[in-house]
Amino acid sequence: MGTGKTEVGRELSRILRWKLLDVDSEIEKSQKMTINDIFKRFGEPRFREIEAEIIKIISENKNIIISTGGGAVLREENMQNLRKNGVIICLTATPETILKRTSNNNDRPLLQVENPLEKIKELLNFRKPFYEKSDMIIDTEGKTPLQIAEEILEKLVCKR
Repeated sequence: MGTGKTEVGRELSRILRWKLLDVDSEIEKSQKMTINDIFKRFGEPRFREIEAEIIKIISENKNIIISTGGGAVLREENMQNLRKNGVIICLTATPETILKRTSNNNDRPLLQVENPLEKIKELLNFRKPFYEKSDMIIDTEGKTPLQIAEEILEKLVCKR
């Protein structure tokens, strides 16, 4: 969260002329409720089940950009589904940058705690081994979404 997935996804979508699908938005549409409401009403485990169902469905598409929430990597099935027709790119930022980017957004249920910076550090530390399974890791510090998108495309071309 707060690493620029949505903004970078928009830039990639514009450049490639591919559709951008945001998993959280797709979840909200399918459940007819916000992510916050899903967390409050059903808890994180149910949210992760719904997330996995949505990822499985949209991963069948080709020539699209999928923006997932940061916790999607916690399930191996999500990683396998996302790799079916694409590559997994992890965007990173420091905890302080993530806090700054997310501080005005109340739609982050995992950050509705007394000390959000500590929670961000805890989440990043726990998720680090999962993020490291990505095909590409891009540091977003001090870069615009366009610069990040161009860096991704350059690395993808070099991989071929």
